[in-house]
Amino acid sequence: MRNESARGIAYLCLGVFVFSLQDAIIKQVSGSYALTQVVFIRSCVGVPILLALALREVGWRALVATQPGALVLRATIMLGAYTAYYMAFPALPLADAVALYFTVPLFLTALASPVLGERVGWKVWAAVVLGFGGVLIMLQPGSGLFEPAALLSLLAAALYGVSMLMARKMGVSLVASVMAFYQNLVFLIGAGAAAVALSLLGVTSAHHPSLQFLVRPWTLPSLADGLLIGACGVVAAVGTLFLTNAYRVAKTSVVTPFEYTGILWAPLWGFLFFAEVPKLTTFAGAATIAIAGLVAMRVAKH
Repeated sequence: MRNESARGIAYLCLGVFVFSLQDAIIKQVSGSYALTQVVFIRSCVGVPILLALALREVGWRALVATQPGALVLRATIMLGAYTAYYMAFPALPLADAVALYFTVPLFLTALASPVLGERVGWKVWAAVVLGFGGVLIMLQPGSGLFEPAALLSLLAAALYGVSMLMARKMGVSLVASVMAFYQNLVFLIGAGAAAVALSLLGVTSAHHPSLQFLVRPWTLPSLADGLLIGACGVVAAVGTLFLTNAYRVAKTSVVTPFEYTGILWAPLWGFLFFAEVPKLTTFAGAATIAIAGLVAMRVAKH
């Protein structure tokens, strides 16, 4: 049992580390390419890999017959979550964007009662309030330093929380590779459709960097940039495999707290690749969010 827990923790930490590289890559290209193009290329690489994984686990028939409507709806919500998350990157330091996104457990806790009918006690609600206190520390509303793009990270966390609750309602019969395949397929179609719609409407520029990242016209990427963006598809597949194995070999209560190791990588990549030095309020807010999330998860399990 101890070895399984150690393996699960190792898998999860590796998965979080791999996904943190994708964040750094997307922030790197966010000033030169359109978000729809980045997601489209990433999905073109990721879809065949995830399809092969899904076929290996469940086969063609199970892949097609496994609640396709619910999977597409969940994937569409995930597309909204990731679009909002990535749109925050050009306007925020990487550490801030990622730390705010880690309010996901708090949104999950807040939504568990109305969506799943789960009883949420006052201790859990106190942890949620504490977590959003950490959000206020980071956002500093009224100080003149508030960046509206921070709300995109919070929106992403809320939408991602909804998608996780949907996954829970679908039951444990759905394997992660099937969910990931449908998710990336919808990303591929959605990104392409959004790019065509923006082009037909003639929307090609915006003043805010987050909106500019969304509406910028597609351009032919350089070889280096194309390889970087394509690598995100491999990252998504490998990261999904690590996270799936983490929750497969160890108890959820053991591995889930290590999701917060993502908060450690974001300031490091921000400093190394983008010369971003996190503010004290970033560290204080991120620590508060992490503590609140861990408390909420621990109390909710008892």
